[in-house]
Amino acid sequence: MAGDSESASTGSVDSGSASTGSAITRDEVAHLARLSRLALSEDELDVYAQQLDSILAHVAQVSEVAADDVPPTAHPAALANVLRPDVAVPGLTTEQALSGAPAVEQDRFAVPQILGEEQ
Repeated sequence: MAGDSESASTGSVDSGSASTGSAITRDEVAHLARLSRLALSEDELDVYAQQLDSILAHVAQVSEVAADDVPPTAHPAALANVLRPDVAVPGLTTEQALSGAPAVEQDRFAVPQILGEEQ
């Protein structure tokens, strides 16, 4: 966003004036890191605390935009069923189905034996 600036050396993000009212603490980041089995340095804890706080501030900002008069949707565009009706139609006769087969036995496709078992 326009108010964001990212420091090349630390990767920290300044969220500008957006604030969630409750900052993410280093202890919370350390707790999340332990739960995730991540080994973070002291500097990383500070950087991630700032970044997570910035992310939450942006989420809060987006949440403010969501209006009560806008209905929740699962898809932005209306979807319509594009399938054709299920209508039974006559199929091929046995002779028609087997007409292109290289080998036929007892009105069935004959295929090479692959398991080595006799029937």
